Amino acid sequence: MRLASVPLFAQRIPLPRAADQSWIDGWRAITVLLLLVMCGCVQIPDPTGTDGSTHLFVWALDVDHDAGSFLAVVDVDRGSPTYGRVVTTLPTSAMDAHHVEYEMTTSELFANSFATGQSFVFDLATPIHPNLVIEFGDAGPFSYPHSFARTPSGTVLATYQTLAEDHGATGGLVELDERGQLLQASSAADPKDPNIRPYSLAVVPKLDRVVTTSADMNGMVVGRSIQVWRLSDLALLHTVLLPPGPRGDEHWQPGEVRLLGDEKSVMVGTFRCGMYVISELDGNPVAELARSFPWSPVTGEDTDCNVPVQFGRFWAQPVGTTGSIVVMDVSRPYDPVIVDELSFGIDARPHWLALEPGGKRMVMTGGGTLAGGVFLIDVDPDTGNLRIANDLPATGSRIPGLRFDRDKWPHGKTGAAYAHGAVFSLAN
Repeated sequence: MRLASVPLFAQRIPLPRAADQSWIDGWRAITVLLLLVMCGCVQIPDPTGTDGSTHLFVWALDVDHDAGSFLAVVDVDRGSPTYGRVVTTLPTSAMDAHHVEYEMTTSELFANSFATGQSFVFDLATPIHPNLVIEFGDAGPFSYPHSFARTPSGTVLATYQTLAEDHGATGGLVELDERGQLLQASSAADPKDPNIRPYSLAVVPKLDRVVTTSADMNGMVVGRSIQVWRLSDLALLHTVLLPPGPRGDEHWQPGEVRLLGDEKSVMVGTFRCGMYVISELDGNPVAELARSFPWSPVTGEDTDCNVPVQFGRFWAQPVGTTGSIVVMDVSRPYDPVIVDELSFGIDARPHWLALEPGGKRMVMTGGGTLAGGVFLIDVDPDTGNLRIANDLPATGSRIPGLRFDRDKWPHGKTGAAYAHGAVFSLAN
């Protein structure tokens, strides 16, 4: 485990060798390479190519709320002359950019403006020419969408927090077509937990299941359960109350949920930094606390864990109370082992993570000292180690990244923006 109180882009820098030895080794390498090329034994890789994504899509809102939210397209191809630049933007009528899909599986992207209850579908087949396909609101009786996930058949599942006619009532799980048209829906209301507000979701195709969480975006009630649904008809099968941990509040506000490597169980992270394994999804589901993160070492209270990514046997968890991303080996999910921690300072609030196709990079957005930027992080998929991409300029927080605290954008001089959801383009 590696702990640090300063940004780790300043660490892990290899020490240079003596100049004369580097010069000799360099000429040896060039000579060998030229000989190999002449005999046709190797090919020189294209320096402009990439085996990952060429673009990043960032859903951002205007800090002053004087202008609408917009989708920013960033060039993240390291071989491109415009690498690290916002190449275009697409303004919308949204006043609150919130979640997007956690990954792109098609050329279209669902995004929401939670505060206004609106959703947007973007056509990103040609990344530098994004198009808004459709904007829509309520789905049948349900209102205020939050998270989206694709089904194996290509439809979109969405969690809706409330009812359109009563914003204090429990919402439901909705299936939409690619244009946001309602296909089927079910209510999440269950007397086992009257404080359910459907928040995030994970599809478990192998078991014909969907798992949803229950954090209230408006902070009016405290959800303490997860729900298990049948994927094929959205029948609500189980509401499972999460057991409290030693601290007593680890189970409050279940937030994000991700499918584990066995494709039969999920891990749920709460905003109170509890991590729960949910198993037996095709029978009587069981929820067990796997670990938790402590209260803030500065304030001695509160916890703040947000949108993680799961890659291979690893789980990367943003922990706002320590200003870091903690990477755990979850190959034994009931006993996660910390293998790395990337720290940005105690005043940072890492919030959103999304993984590049192929698992070599992730994107991070956040609040606190991170609020003015979008950050790329290099990932070692074999060890789980993380390193901030230091080939980008310094942001206002002095951490290399993409500056969103700027005055002018391709769509106009609208001022600083706050980035929320972000996702990589389909692999090149």
